[in-house]
Amino acid sequence: MSTIVPLANVDATLVEELLDRAFGPDRHARTAYRMREGVEWLPALSFAALDDEDYLVGTIQLWPVALTDPDGRAHPMLMVGPVAVIPERQQEGFGKALMLAALRALDHSASAAVSLPQVLIGDAEYYRRFFGFSADHTAQWYCPGPFDRDRLLVRCDNPSVLPEKGMLGPWLG
Repeated sequence: MSTIVPLANVDATLVEELLDRAFGPDRHARTAYRMREGVEWLPALSFAALDDEDYLVGTIQLWPVALTDPDGRAHPMLMVGPVAVIPERQQEGFGKALMLAALRALDHSASAAVSLPQVLIGDAEYYRRFFGFSADHTAQWYCPGPFDRDRLLVRCDNPSVLPEKGMLGPWLG
């Protein structure tokens, strides 16, 4: 059984250690990190999972990013991730619980973030089946580094508002 708590309540050093264990110490070179470079994660939408002994076993962070279209217009979005669970506790439902907590927080937020599309890099089948993400609208989107096009996913209440083309990066506006 897990307890989901605000990520802001967890020591930042423990979070960094967990992320290193889940993704390796070279994780900062990944494209997902470049997409959110220079912005801070959103405390109201980011969570930690504690096991039944109150040990940190997983985290999720959401970040302000934007898809900049060919005309230079920035379309704000929320980047989901990393969703991280320590290797020996994966496949126990912690990641799913963290995703549900973050999406529930979005659904209950009184801010404009509620209507923002959410983007992530992840397993298409898993994130489509459980959370409604897909690559259907990202075929001509780009990232600041290498990425697997099939793993660039978006979730949006009204996909017709999504730009057809663009480059993902931090939203500084």
